[in-house]
Amino acid sequence: MADRKHTDHRDTENRNRGAKPASKEYWEQDLNLDQDTDQDQYYQNGNYQGYGQNYQDRGYGQNYGQNYGQNYQGQGYGQNYQGQGYGQNYQNQGYGQYNREPYGPGYQQPYNRPYQQQPYTQQAGGGRMKKTKKKRRKILFVVELLILLILAVGVFAFTRIMRMEHVNLGEILTNEGAASQSGYQNIVLYGVDSREGNLTQDAHSDTIIICSINKSTKEIKMVSVYRDTYLDNTNGEYRKATECYFFGGPERSINMLNKNLDLDIQDYVTVNFQALVEAIDLVGGIDIELTDEEVYWLNGYLVETSQVVGVSDYQEVTGSGLQHLNGLQAVAYCRIRYTDGYDFKRTERQRTVLTKVFEKAQSQGITTLLSMVDTMLPSISTSLSTTELISLASGIGGYTLGETAGFPFDQYATQVDGSDVVVPVNLANNVTQLHAFLFGEENYQPSQTVQDISSQIINYTGIQ
Repeated sequence: MADRKHTDHRDTENRNRGAKPASKEYWEQDLNLDQDTDQDQYYQNGNYQGYGQNYQDRGYGQNYGQNYGQNYQGQGYGQNYQGQGYGQNYQNQGYGQYNREPYGPGYQQPYNRPYQQQPYTQQAGGGRMKKTKKKRRKILFVVELLILLILAVGVFAFTRIMRMEHVNLGEILTNEGAASQSGYQNIVLYGVDSREGNLTQDAHSDTIIICSINKSTKEIKMVSVYRDTYLDNTNGEYRKATECYFFGGPERSINMLNKNLDLDIQDYVTVNFQALVEAIDLVGGIDIELTDEEVYWLNGYLVETSQVVGVSDYQEVTGSGLQHLNGLQAVAYCRIRYTDGYDFKRTERQRTVLTKVFEKAQSQGITTLLSMVDTMLPSISTSLSTTELISLASGIGGYTLGETAGFPFDQYATQVDGSDVVVPVNLANNVTQLHAFLFGEENYQPSQTVQDISSQIINYTGIQ
């Protein structure tokens, strides 16, 4: 049963403004940030003074060889042709003229006599025929060139995308009775803490963001699922949402989201810290408004994050207010969860960073985007096909970012069976709000599966 005992495990001494910054050794040896599956017990009973309740943030959102095209001289072509009497004594003078006498049976005149009399170009229709042939040759050349360019681009894209980890998902489940989402493309974005380079196994999904793309309007809405949300892990066990990815990879995690939230998610994209650092650096960094408290914790996370991505030299942020952050600093900012708002505020920071990266990439054009994708590929795992990836990347200029939010909308942070979790206050009602937010479907009636899960959570935790 849920233990509602009030706890607060924050390091209050280190969080006092004006305190002397902790040493590098402190961060490396004592914090051991984000290593534990259950994490530091940063939750306290209650609703965090309103944080996470109905929480929504807006706006956070490509010579031809063998002398092609040169004067062709092979085997006397274009020279005085002497082969077997054909065209003997052929001179340039008078070329293009013809014998006035009509051609008769047996051709009375020697076949190889020099052409005389009127110029050939006076023959009716002859000039038009010559011009038509030249025009056809030009058209054929252009067509051939276009085909070669298309093939070159295709080969380039294929060789690049082959550097990325592509996963063919197994059976993806959806709930019977769940409403159709055919007008939307739902993709889940995972940010994993992958210290050994694994993207789809033995990695904690610190970030779970549902990206829903309206196929008609091209609007993208993002919803963060809090990593510690107490849900059915697809097999009747009720645990943290993040654990599904660690034990079953993206396939099981997607099925967990579909089952608990009545969604139809068929694809995913997973990135690690390295990919996000590179993406932010490629767009020239981003501007973020920081508080004194965020500066303190950001600099702390810089130590461990630099070790994970293999950066030995980094710069701390020296002040609060509007600051220009590079990739490493921005990723450290995304990881902060020891301030007011805890994990609820952290997911907001993650969506803020993604929104700013998207806006900068969109403003800098397709060249920057392609460079970004090419650099990030080795640090990406996805189920999307090559065609789908190219289509999404090339169409970035037509997309807009809509509202963003965190899920559950109504929740209670507590402990269940000794583990810090976020309990949805009536999961069924939260799912109704989710469908209204993502798909504009008011008064959505959750499937029986969702209602059963909702009842089980209420019965076991007593929270409703």
